[in-house]
Amino acid sequence: MQRSRRMQLKKWTSALLLGISCFAAKAQVAGGQAAFEYLRMPNSPHVSALGGINVSDPDQDISFALQNPSLMREGLHNQIGLNYNSYYAGISIMNLAYGYHVESIKTSFALGVQYINYGSFTQTDDVGNIYGDFKANDYAITLAASRSYGEHWRYGASLKLANSSLYDKKATALLTDVGVTYHDTGSLWTIGVVAKNMGVTLKKFNPDNTAEPLPFDLQIGVSKRFKHLPLRLMATIHHLYEWDIAYNNPADVTSTNLFGGDTATSKEASFSSKLFRHFIFGGELLLGKRIAISVAYNDQRRQELAIPDRKAVSGFSFGAGVYLNKFQVHYARSYYSVAGAYNEFGLNMCLNKIMGIGKTGDKINWNKEYDDNWE
Repeated sequence: MQRSRRMQLKKWTSALLLGISCFAAKAQVAGGQAAFEYLRMPNSPHVSALGGINVSDPDQDISFALQNPSLMREGLHNQIGLNYNSYYAGISIMNLAYGYHVESIKTSFALGVQYINYGSFTQTDDVGNIYGDFKANDYAITLAASRSYGEHWRYGASLKLANSSLYDKKATALLTDVGVTYHDTGSLWTIGVVAKNMGVTLKKFNPDNTAEPLPFDLQIGVSKRFKHLPLRLMATIHHLYEWDIAYNNPADVTSTNLFGGDTATSKEASFSSKLFRHFIFGGELLLGKRIAISVAYNDQRRQELAIPDRKAVSGFSFGAGVYLNKFQVHYARSYYSVAGAYNEFGLNMCLNKIMGIGKTGDKINWNKEYDDNWE
C-alpha cells in the first residue's frame, strides 16, 4: 500500500514539474497578455479578503478547493458556496462551489462554476451609425479531485473548461491545475503549491492567428496558526516562474535631453519592488469559533493600480466571516485604487444539515459528517 501511494505521489509530482517546464518559457505575466484572464479573479469573498489569491488556507471554506485542488478534503463534504456580486461598470459576477467526498474510493471532489456577464453594448460603425446591441460574457466550469497521502499530505488536480464570448468572437480552452498541500495539525503549519491554468486552446478567437497564451501561474502559499493566539498569518507568492513582473508605464518615461531630442529614460522598478510584487500578505483574527476578521495586502495590485500621489489604501483588502452551524456568511471589501472599493457577499451552506434525501442519502453518504481535523 505504501509503495502504491509513493508511486501515485511520484506521478503527480512529475506532472506538476512537467507542466512547469512546458509553460514557464512562454508564460506571460498578468495584465492583458493572455486570453481567459478572468481565471485569475478570486472566486469568493473570503479569497478576495485575503488578497485575491490563497493556496494554503486550511479554513473550512469550499472556495479554497478551487484555489488549490489539494485543499479539497472530507471536512468539506456536501458544502456549497454561492456568491453573486455587481462588479465595476455594471459587470456581474457569479461563483458556485460544491464539494463531495466519495468514501468508497477515498477521494474528495469539488465542482466550480464561474460566470461573468459584461452586459449589453451598442454596436456602431466607425462614424457612429447604430446597428443594434450585442453582449459579452465569460464562464468556466471546474471539476477537481483530491486524495490524501500519508498523514500530512494531499494531492489534487482540477480540469477546467473555459469559454469567452466577445461579440462575434468566441474562444474555448481546456485547462488543468495541479496542487500539493502539506498540513501539520501539531505545529499548525500549512504549505500549498499549485501550477495553474496549464492546457490548450480548443477554439481560437481568430482561426487564422496563433492561439493566445493562457494565464499560467505557479504559486506557493504558507499559513501558520498560533496555538495560544487566535491568529493565522499567511503569505502567498505568485508568478514564481518569472522574476520581473513590473509594468513599465510609457507615461513614466522622461526626457533626458535638454535640447528636446529623443533621448528618454524610464523609471525601472527597484530590486525590492520587483521582489515584493510577487507577495500577498494576509492575516485572520479568529474570535472564538464563530467570527473571523481578515486583512491582506497585495503589493502588485498597489504598485500597478494606485495613483502615485494618491495611493491611500490601494492594494489592501478586508473581510469578515460568520460561522454558524449550517451556514457561513462572508464579506469582503477590496481597494484596487482611489476609484472605489469593491464589496462582495457570499453564503456557504452545509446541504446535509439542511435537507435529507431519504434512504438514497444513506447509500451515498449524503448525511455523513466528517471531522475537519485541519483546524
